[in-house]
Amino acid sequence: MRALAEFIMRGRKQAILVVAGAAALPLMFWLSAAAGSLVLLRRGVNDAIGIIAWALLPALGWWYFGEPRTLMVLLGALGLALVLRSSVSWTRVLMISVALGLLYGLVLGAVFREPITAMAVELQKLMPQVMGGVYSQLADDERARLGAMVAPVLTGLIAALLQLVSVLSLMLGRYWQAALYNPGGFGSEFRALKLPPALAFGLLAAMLLGPNLGLELAMLTPICSVPLAIAGLALVHGLAKQGGLAGFWLVGLYVSLLLFMQLIYPLLVVLAIVDSLIDFRGRKARKNGAGPANGEG
Repeated sequence: MRALAEFIMRGRKQAILVVAGAAALPLMFWLSAAAGSLVLLRRGVNDAIGIIAWALLPALGWWYFGEPRTLMVLLGALGLALVLRSSVSWTRVLMISVALGLLYGLVLGAVFREPITAMAVELQKLMPQVMGGVYSQLADDERARLGAMVAPVLTGLIAALLQLVSVLSLMLGRYWQAALYNPGGFGSEFRALKLPPALAFGLLAAMLLGPNLGLELAMLTPICSVPLAIAGLALVHGLAKQGGLAGFWLVGLYVSLLLFMQLIYPLLVVLAIVDSLIDFRGRKARKNGAGPANGEG
């Protein structure tokens, strides 16, 4: 991956080739977004805009043929890159990503309303089997409300996935930038990521209360979970670094996340919320005797 980053930064033609070429290929929009983020983070808007414009051409072509994800993720990741470049704050990036996820949800609801509605109808048919006896005990109005929430939640899940891809594309671009110009910088940034209590509990409140404020706001639940899950991953990485654990354990975490998503993902969300109050990494550092002088003096 470092070799690809070096190729992108070798010159304007090389950057255009990767950014535009990846945008033109099916399911490679994340690479285009990551490459564009790298160029923007390193060179700034004025130098990057001429390169990114070439990626917009195939992205607009995909949109014309009914595939908006390429353009959405590309513009979303670049927008987050601007926030990171100006603020150097991953916390701010994650919070802006919530607004980005909501925007994705609105676009998906407009472009894919019919397919999402059809999927929601099929999922509603499976509810009696999935929920078992619990579904039969619900009142008619509760069943109707539950059925009406399926489409917004499904839209939110898809939007949250695109939101996550946008953030991960930016992270890849930032990792490339650090690998080329500041080795180890991205790792330090990511491991230090911790959401303040007000933001963490605000996201939790939006997740829990959103469906009660309106059916369409049910999409807030998956969208608001993304920053918390990423903060949970940052916590695990930070504790692994402080504990001197081998990379094998982190690989095991990601494999478990893929295999047991329903269990590990909520656990990461809970860890991020608890860490916003307890600060596990700070406690461990103080316990190990790391003070303001980093052990010196």
